Amino acid sequence: MGGFESLMAIAAAFFVVTVSPGPANIAVAAVAMHSGRGPALRFGLGLSLGLAFWGVVAATGLGIVLQSATTVLTALKVLGGLYLLWLALQSARSASRSGAEAPSPGRQGRWFARGLVLNLSNPKAVVAWMAALSMGLGQDTNLSSVFAATVLCMALGVGNYIGYAVTFSLSGLMAGYRRWRRWIDGVVAGLFALAGFSLIRSAFVR
Repeated sequence: MGGFESLMAIAAAFFVVTVSPGPANIAVAAVAMHSGRGPALRFGLGLSLGLAFWGVVAATGLGIVLQSATTVLTALKVLGGLYLLWLALQSARSASRSGAEAPSPGRQGRWFARGLVLNLSNPKAVVAWMAALSMGLGQDTNLSSVFAATVLCMALGVGNYIGYAVTFSLSGLMAGYRRWRRWIDGVVAGLFALAGFSLIRSAFVR
């Protein structure tokens, strides 16, 4: 497989994983509908940096080391699961409140950090990176190819989160969210809870 074909194979595999409706995409969509485009973009950039971190871990071979470090991996999964359960609780509280909720201006600066923590707390991301990179990289692959593939996937990650932020902050979707906020927040809470319990369970299943 040539260099260009390898990059396209990696990009295609990573794209499929990245655009799927996992916790990060659900979160940025919820932020966009609730708080608007600006907060969602900042949240998405935080997610992008967290995703890039796991990309560097995978590209440098540390992902294999992490997979074998069971104690560290277990701790990361438990912490990540607890964070997802905390997000589920926040969404459930929002769903329980009657009336429209206005965005809180005082919290705008925290969106980037929240996105960063969300993806840093999910060590399963490194598995997705390793699977995508393995689609086109072999034992004889040079460093420039690894670097190019990693940067390309990082760009896809940024584009994905920006796309979610822009799409779900459209006026029509935000109006629909305000109308059905309690139902949507309830569903989001359930999805976060399911993802959190699943991540914690995976920490103790061998």
